[in-house]
Parts: sequence; C-alpha cells; structure tokens
Amino acid sequence: MFKLLDKLAPKSYVSLVMVTAAYITLVFNSLFLYKTYSAVVETGFGHVLFLLSVPLLLFLLSCIFLSCCSLISFIKPLAVISVLVSAVLFYATINYGAIFDRDMLRNIIETDTGEALGYLNYSVILYFVLLGVIPSLILSRAQIKHSFKARLKSCVVLTISCIVISSAILASFYQDYVTVGRNHRQLTSYITPFAFYTSSYKFLRDKYFLPPLPFQLLDKKPQLLQAEHSALTVLIVGETARAQNFSLGGYTKQTNTYTPALGVKYFPNVSACGTATAVSVPCMFSRLSRLQFNQRLAQSQENVLDIIHRAGVEVLWLDNNSSCKGVCARVESINIPTNREQPLCDGQFCYDEILVEQLAAKLNNLQGPHKLVVLHMIGSHGPTYYRRYPTSHRLFSPDCSRSDIQNCSALELENSYDNTISYTDYILSRVIDVLKKQPIEDINMLYISDHGESLGENGLYLHGFPYRLAPKEQTQVPMIFWSNLLTNNTYNDCVVQQTALSFSHDNIFDTLLGLSHVDSKLYRPELDILQPCQRALVAQG
Repeated sequence: MFKLLDKLAPKSYVSLVMVTAAYITLVFNSLFLYKTYSAVVETGFGHVLFLLSVPLLLFLLSCIFLSCCSLISFIKPLAVISVLVSAVLFYATINYGAIFDRDMLRNIIETDTGEALGYLNYSVILYFVLLGVIPSLILSRAQIKHSFKARLKSCVVLTISCIVISSAILASFYQDYVTVGRNHRQLTSYITPFAFYTSSYKFLRDKYFLPPLPFQLLDKKPQLLQAEHSALTVLIVGETARAQNFSLGGYTKQTNTYTPALGVKYFPNVSACGTATAVSVPCMFSRLSRLQFNQRLAQSQENVLDIIHRAGVEVLWLDNNSSCKGVCARVESINIPTNREQPLCDGQFCYDEILVEQLAAKLNNLQGPHKLVVLHMIGSHGPTYYRRYPTSHRLFSPDCSRSDIQNCSALELENSYDNTISYTDYILSRVIDVLKKQPIEDINMLYISDHGESLGENGLYLHGFPYRLAPKEQTQVPMIFWSNLLTNNTYNDCVVQQTALSFSHDNIFDTLLGLSHVDSKLYRPELDILQPCQRALVAQG
C-alpha cells in the first residue's frame, strides 16, 4: 500500500503545492465554481475567457497561500490539514448548504458533545475518508529531497510567477470580477477552505485577542411597579422551530392539537435576531437590536434578566439545551443533567418533558411574590429530529430515524420535524397546566423560538445561514402567549388584535419588562408587545 502511495505522491516542493492547489480548486471548490458560472450565465454578464479565468485564478491564489503560509518547511502539514478540513467543509456545504461565517463558527464552538455526535454518520465518514484521508495520505508521502535553499528558490519562483499571472488575469478581467463580486457578494463564502480560515481568524481575534470591554450596568435602580401583587412569568425559549409548521398559523397538518383548547394566542409574523442559537439567544435578551447586535458588546453589558433580577424579581433559568449562551451568567441557573438515571434522558439528551417536572418542583422553592422562569428547550434541534420526541408522540410517520437527513425522503424528514413541533405543543400545554395551579394573581407564559430551520428547500438543511442570505424558513419563528388575564374580554380582544402585527426578537426585552412589572429607564413601551393590552386593562379598572 505504501509503495502505491509513494508512486502517486508528488516528487518535489512545487509539484506538492500545485497538486494540492489543483485538488482544492477542482474538487472542494466545485460548488463555488458552479455557483459562479450560474450567476454569470443567469445575468448574461461575462464571456468564455472570463469564466475560464475563475478556476485558474483560484488555483493560482491557492498556490500563493500554500507556498507563503507553509514557511517552506511545513508544506506537507499545511497541505494535509487543508485537505482534511476542506473535506469536512465540503460535506457540510454540499449536503446541508452550510456557509462557515463567523456566526457559524461561534455556533460550532458552543455546541456540546451530544449535539456534535448527532452529526456523525456513515455519509460524513465516507466523504471524509474518500475525499480527505486518502488524498492526505498521498500528499503526506511526498518526497521532497531538495535542500532548504533549493526549496526557498522554488518557493520564491512559484510565488512570484503566480502573483504575476494572477495580476495579469485581474487586470484583463477587472471589470468582470468587480461586477460579479458586487452583485453576488455571497459567492466568496463558498471558497473552501479559505473562507473558513478567514472566519476562523476573525472569530479568534474577537474572542481571545481583543481586550474585554468594561462591563456596563445599564440601569442601577429599576423598580417594581406593582410590588403588592404576585406575578409569575414563564418564558419558554424554543429551539429550531419554524413558524410555517405550526397549525396554529394555518399549516395543513395538525401539529398543534394540545394548546388551542387552552386559549393560547398565536403570533404568526415574528422574525428572529439570528439563524443560530449562539446569536439569537443573547440577542433576544439584549438591549441591542438585531441591526446593532455585536457579540462582544452584548457580553460587556447587562441583559434584561439582570435588570429584572435587580428590581426584586426572582429569576431562574432551566436549561435542557447546550447552554444559556452567557445570558444566565448572573442569575440562578440549572443545567439539567442528561444521565440515563433520568427516565426522560438517554445519556446525551433529555426529552423536554423534564423541564415541566423541573418547573413544577422549582416553583415550590421560589418564595418571592414576583418570579420569572426561563425554560430553554431542545425543541426541534436537528439533525436527529427523531430523538426529540418519545415513541408515544410519533404522530406522523414514516419518519426519518437517521442523522444524514439529506438521504431521507422529503415526507420522512417533514414528518420527523412535525413530530417535534407536536411534542413542543404538548410541552406547552403541560406548562400551562402547571401554571393554572399556582396561587398567583398575574400568570403569563410566552413561547418563542430562537430561529427556524431549513428542511431541504432550495437544497438547504438545518440553520445558521448568514442572515442577509437566509431563507424565511430560518428567520420566521413562532410565538405563543397564554395568560390567566385572557379571561378578561378587554385584555383578550386586545391581544387578538396584537397577533395581527409583525414583531421580532427586538420586542422581547421590553415585553419581559412589561410582563414582570419592572419600571426601568431602558423600557421602551412602543416595543412592548402587550403594553397596549395592559394599558387597556388598567383603563378598564
């Protein structure tokens, strides 16, 4: 075997660089080249020579990168790493439509072991071995016997030659490249693995090398408006639920069979702050809007839970997901263990019913008159949708009982996802049942998902697509409200009117302040979804 690998391996420094660059260009960037050609042909811009120059330019730039970044002596490790990394990226891009920008990297870094293992399947292993491991073995057997001085000379000659030819190409087709780049900015996100390297640099720079910003207390003296009345708000943060699969919003399959009888109000026009949990969850609790949101800035200032807690409300975060993404850092929080000793857990995940049990138990321990509990669900987290609901809630079949969801039929995938939505609806009904038993005057439950999900539409799966390019399946999320105050006709009619309006995660900060009866200088009544209804209730007396 090693003799065969030695026979196939490049025999010089230059050939190793060029073979690696050619392999990366023609194999791992085939999707980039296809999308570039499609964009050019679709717009009718450009000509044959320009189209032919694209792979050549990418090849030359790859040679420059490999030659310069390898520091001459480390070309084999760099070539092997680039090919192995590219194989994984290529699999995710081809099969799920993933784009590895800075937010996607943050989402990957903050993914726990259980979630990461959910992506492991025979398809990804096959891709990795055939496109990554085997070519890497060949490259690693390259026999570079020249002296360092000879390699340095080869490196300089190769790099200068590539720079000269690249410059000639850019000079010849400058207007073509500028026009295509301006009209199709997203194309550069598909350049493998260099777009990933660029995003990695930006993520590492922001997270580890920039000095931390001084922490800001946004409001030192928030006040409770109705301290004499008892109040309980339960905010349920859903996971990966998209609005279009809720029958409450008109979806043809009955995915909401539990909550309609309980009088919930459904908001069909709600948009998320991001397309991944690592962005959406911190953003929805931040004073920063979606357009203003910056991870570094948000981490250096208080969020709405901090404000509510300082006002005197008992705040508790119960997590059945990977983490609270830093939102609960300064309030009481509990991460539910996933060990098999729990009847609702399998060692990696727990069904969301465990949140209902925890909620019922913890409400007895919260002694103050004002309470806010956040339940962070695992909800519809993919790709292992079938692991999000027990067999007793397998309402739609056949379902997709595998993690390589792109190999399931559209019906199987849809059924699995719809089962997760139906199970979420069941969880909400159980939470409402718990709340109805509480001896509290003002009780509210608000459910909202962190982001949506793609199920194969336009070749996209899962989530995390850059927001500016993301389809509505990933950005439009469901929101459900229930309150014991809905028995009041005035309040009920007002909430019904509000459901016809459009809202977003930007409204959550002020809505939570309003539900918690917290007066803060940060409060913006125009962003509080339920403020008109609360005002109508007060006016009624």
